[in-house]
Amino acid sequence: MDDVATKIIEILMKHMKEPRDDINLSTALTDLKIESLDLAMIVFDIEDAFGIEIPYNANEEAGDFKTVGSVVDKVKGLAAGAPAGAKA
Repeated sequence: MDDVATKIIEILMKHMKEPRDDINLSTALTDLKIESLDLAMIVFDIEDAFGIEIPYNANEEAGDFKTVGSVVDKVKGLAAGAPAGAKA
């Protein structure tokens, strides 16, 4: 796993009510039992960690937030389009 994936998993684990050690890129977010308020905090933490802005409807777009890997891909895509000097 690369640094982006590792950081996103750390953020997810920080907000989980029942932390798991078996999270990987294919883990479905629905399997993590994350509540909606925690999901909002996760989005804020990811934005801060990577210096990006996640569109408010990203979780409604097909495939964007179904698995940990899809979150990693979305973050990488947004970070690639971020202005110079943004954290990545």
